[in-house]
Amino acid sequence: MMEWIAALPPYLKYIVLSWLPWVELRGAIPLAFQQGEKLYLPLILLANMAIYWPGYFFLDLVYHRIPVGSWVHRKLEKVREKAHSMVEKYGFLGLAVFVAIPLPGTGAYSGTAAAWLLGMDRWKGFWAVTLGVVGMFVIVWGAAELVAAGINLF
Repeated sequence: MMEWIAALPPYLKYIVLSWLPWVELRGAIPLAFQQGEKLYLPLILLANMAIYWPGYFFLDLVYHRIPVGSWVHRKLEKVREKAHSMVEKYGFLGLAVFVAIPLPGTGAYSGTAAAWLLGMDRWKGFWAVTLGVVGMFVIVWGAAELVAAGINLF
């Protein structure tokens, strides 16, 4: 782990880790288990839920300024492509499932971007991302509990 993150107080360490794209709670929960700090699990969940609104309004402000073809634009378009079929087919629940799958390229940031890019109502998008974050939290927490109990998942 980066030294500056390790030097933070535990509660702040988990907030920072939860806010890092591609890490989010997929990395923060296993670390909390490894460090013996399960007390911070609710904080990790809340920190991930707090990603939606800043991300949504950030996209509102800057998306039109992102050059077409740039790395960021390509990543956002990839998120749109990945989420589009699930959202078109299942709507609100499709976005929640997209967020809940604990794989790289899904999660709160991707769900927020998908909700914005696909023109979903902002409150519907918020609740879909929140439901997905809770789902991912349960999946990752359950997997971490199983590993901590000595059950080999692979």
